[in-house]
Amino acid sequence: MNDHSVDTVRIEMELALLIRRVTSIALDRKLGILDRSAYLLLDHISTHGSIGVKTLAEKLQLDISTVSRQASALERKDYVLKIPDREDGRSFTLELTEKGTRALTETKAKRIERVESLLEAWPAEEREQFAYLLHKFNRSFL
Repeated sequence: MNDHSVDTVRIEMELALLIRRVTSIALDRKLGILDRSAYLLLDHISTHGSIGVKTLAEKLQLDISTVSRQASALERKDYVLKIPDREDGRSFTLELTEKGTRALTETKAKRIERVESLLEAWPAEEREQFAYLLHKFNRSFL
């Protein structure tokens, strides 16, 4: 076995457990009607405004075909509108609909409530530190 630090080995295992637990929670319909991919796409559009599939794929570090397929599913559910690009008729931007905004708002509220319940015994300072470190770790992927 490689000579890894004890901290790195612990972090790797905690991440594996976290991913497993978050995945099982994400499948719980009590946490809203959106699956993880729909939630992330709709949240990005809500936060940053109308966006093209290519740009959205880059921002989320996904393949364009994956985002295109997910966007089509969201359009069928009336969560997004595909707005044709005036200069390039082959491309379009995605815009949130009222129904998409409601689904996102509902799902986000339920997910935040769940996280709050998991962290309710944590002191505010630890919550702040955890948020900072998790943000820092996620940014290391960029």
